[in-house]
Amino acid sequence: MLIEMVEIEKTYIVGEEKVRALRGVTFNVDKGEYVAIMGPSGSGKSTLMNLIGCLDTPTGGSYRLNGKLVESMSDDDLARVRNQEIGFVFQTFNLLARTNALHQVELPLVYSGIAKRQRREMAEQALAQVGLTDRATHNPNELSGGQRQRVAIARALVTRPSILLADEPTGNLDSQTGEEIMRLFRQLNDAGNTIVLVTHEEDIAANASRIIRIRDGRISDDRPNDSSRAEAVARAKREALEKTAEPSA
Repeated sequence: MLIEMVEIEKTYIVGEEKVRALRGVTFNVDKGEYVAIMGPSGSGKSTLMNLIGCLDTPTGGSYRLNGKLVESMSDDDLARVRNQEIGFVFQTFNLLARTNALHQVELPLVYSGIAKRQRREMAEQALAQVGLTDRATHNPNELSGGQRQRVAIARALVTRPSILLADEPTGNLDSQTGEEIMRLFRQLNDAGNTIVLVTHEEDIAANASRIIRIRDGRISDDRPNDSSRAEAVARAKREALEKTAEPSA
């Protein structure tokens, strides 16, 4: 089990008032799954994303990531998990203005203490994964919105994390570019990456193979996605597996 959350509670103190953002959330995510977490504004989905990403800790319940109890980790342990175990993709890209694509992707490896030559090789491989080899020396102002998001995805992938955690990754993109980014996520999932996608848009969630819906701090629905797109993706995976299983002539 990659993610195991049991009766997760999160309460914030606002002035003299207690706000219960999450109220007993329980779910699991296996390695290789593609899960969308959906909910309206104020539902608790962003709080849940912060907990999954170890950007915050629960006030109740238990969260295990790769079998390790997150709430018992030290600050240094949590920083290591955020750097190596979780690849973050945000709506706003979060790129440095005067840094080219290759160096943007290298940054997490700098914090990990990876040697310069190995950093460069790993960053080049990550850029190749997202189809941006020819844009390695370009700064953000020389890239389209879709290309900037691909750089951000390459940066998230470069440490080969356990989870790719995406928060509204198409929110700043037009519909056509957004579809291209979602196609990339499907390809990454096909390659074995575990993806947890947080969104409020039905058509974006339709790309996932499972949808968890959250409302008022509780899970209101959690089931496999039976949309035609998800079925088409699943069918393509089955066909690919069948081909690899066929005996060679």
